Amino acid sequence: MVIGATGQTGRVAVRALAEDGWEVRAASRGGGRDERWPREVRAVRLDREDDAALAAVIGDGCDVVVDLVAFGRTHARQLTGLAGRIGSAVVISSGSVYEDDRGRGFDTQDRPDGGPRYPVPIPETQRTVAPGEATYSTRKVLLERELLAAGDTLPVTLLRAGAIHGPYCRTPRELYFVKRLLDGRRRRVLAYGGRSRFHPVHVGNLAELIRLAAARPGSRVLNAADPGAPTVAEIGAAIDKVLDRETETVLAEGAPVDGVGDTPWTLEHPVVYDMAAAERELGYRPVTDYAESLPGTVDWLTERLRGRDWTDAFPKMVQNYGRDGLFDYAAEDAWLARYDRTAG
Repeated sequence: MVIGATGQTGRVAVRALAEDGWEVRAASRGGGRDERWPREVRAVRLDREDDAALAAVIGDGCDVVVDLVAFGRTHARQLTGLAGRIGSAVVISSGSVYEDDRGRGFDTQDRPDGGPRYPVPIPETQRTVAPGEATYSTRKVLLERELLAAGDTLPVTLLRAGAIHGPYCRTPRELYFVKRLLDGRRRRVLAYGGRSRFHPVHVGNLAELIRLAAARPGSRVLNAADPGAPTVAEIGAAIDKVLDRETETVLAEGAPVDGVGDTPWTLEHPVVYDMAAAERELGYRPVTDYAESLPGTVDWLTERLRGRDWTDAFPKMVQNYGRDGLFDYAAEDAWLARYDRTAG
């Protein structure tokens, strides 16, 4: 059973599992289907917060539960409470759970000198933030601890995903560059010299990790990322190429100023995940890389934006970044005017 089947990752994971020979129940709040799923996939409606409904969908039992939407202690205990009816589980966690050796992580980035300085790449043995219910990252650690404590009673593979990308994303980072190009913007500013790296993972690669883990039950934590971690400048150039546009990129040293130069990937120090453990334990080999997968993402974004304001197409992006947080062109133009006077 796949919980969260009609989300960005679920659509691809269901198809990968079905094509691998699994009999799949695709559970989602709406009970919908993806047109690319084989006919044999059984779509079911599920309110994840309803313990009785979850137990009813699992029924007498299933070999594997793939949980794409789990957070915190409550969801962990839902799964462990059904351990007698579940053979094993594959659960999505997040690479944001890591903290550096001075206690800095994703939750401290807005503080002075709060940007984490992780090893490159980050192994699964790197320390994590303390578990709790306060933030996304602490809830994911709480989820991990509760599930791993189940031990052999419920073998669980936890996948610490990087920056997930691909079609059907509610918060697509690529929108930052795609919308600018569609709006006719031909100059952009990137902070930290455009060197920021926030390791992405395409939904196809994440689905491949899920497929492999489903066939190899065990209690483990593994990173989930693409074969490479491009810089934000490289991502912008790759999107230019897909849309056949030319953009002048102004590389500004230092942090963003009044939001100018900031992007959804912008970090002072690189975040790159080590994939050696997944390769060793699951025999993982990526099915795509960032540049190869990008046309599908850009095509989906372009179509979704057609005839619509971006705030209507991606309300979750507005919630996360604000209406002007990503596309304050007036501030950007003012910064560029000052830059041009200085350069001249």
